[in-house]
Amino acid sequence: MTTHLRLPFTPPYDWAGLHAYLAARAIPGVELTRPGLYARSVAHGGVHGTLRVMLAPDDALLATLDLPVAMPDLAARLGRLFDLDADPLAIGRALGRDPFLAARIRERPGLRVPGAWDAFELAVRAILGQQVSVAAATRLAGTLVSAFGTPLARPGTEPGLTHVFPAAEVLVEADIARVLNMPRARGTAIQALAAATLAEPDLLAPGQGIAAARARLTAIRGIGDWTAQYIAMRALREPDALPTGDIGLLRALAEPVGRPTARELEARSQAWRPWRAYAVLHLWAHDAARGAGGPEREALSESRPQSIAEQEAGCAEAAAGAKVEP
Repeated sequence: MTTHLRLPFTPPYDWAGLHAYLAARAIPGVELTRPGLYARSVAHGGVHGTLRVMLAPDDALLATLDLPVAMPDLAARLGRLFDLDADPLAIGRALGRDPFLAARIRERPGLRVPGAWDAFELAVRAILGQQVSVAAATRLAGTLVSAFGTPLARPGTEPGLTHVFPAAEVLVEADIARVLNMPRARGTAIQALAAATLAEPDLLAPGQGIAAARARLTAIRGIGDWTAQYIAMRALREPDALPTGDIGLLRALAEPVGRPTARELEARSQAWRPWRAYAVLHLWAHDAARGAGGPEREALSESRPQSIAEQEAGCAEAAAGAKVEP
């Protein structure tokens, strides 16, 4: 069964920037990108399939889903993944009151906040990315999929799509740290996330509000403010999410006298509400454009988590005998 969807958006729409962001984080075996194309494996109702998305010439995306059964929420999931409901003019007017952000908006009109096809998948990917580069986190995600993912039940139309992402039921008991050769505390955090997701099916549901979402996520061992805000921004579609301790954001706002502190960023960002997540993407893009290589300066790249909560979690684990931070 093949389903075709045309998904309109309000221009301007920075497809190139969003595509580049997703391409840098495409999980081997689950996602792939080529010029103008995003494709991934999908699972629904116990069956597997593949999804292809491309830009149409008339202010829309074109999606093709090959799946033996109907997926009623397909349009909604694609809308969240590609941020199709955003009003770039309204967001631009609000953020443009800050002269620095106004310049960034002129540089990249229509910049969107990339979302997620599956919230649990994105949350696991966020934990894998703690304290490592985007490229390293992507490699870890590929190893996770190869070890614990489910092979596609039917060959896809896109070579390279081989698995569906492992479900929470699989990862809750998996020895992730050993298989991925990474800090045990980080593997334990993924297990804790899986357990929490199974115990609270609405844990990663959108529409909770940033305060409630952050409180629930940071209650999970190994998830600090940076990871919670990142999950809220992308998976839960919270437009006001802001990881104030992110080094890339502070670096993007640096002046000759130095960088602002996280507290100063929090104060300044009050004027950006309720669109702070869009400010985050503009600042990450600006920081990347000024950089000259290195793991912390990748195209539209979030930086390594530097929040106090996660640093404290790492110190606590070290004191308990763990080798590195979660």
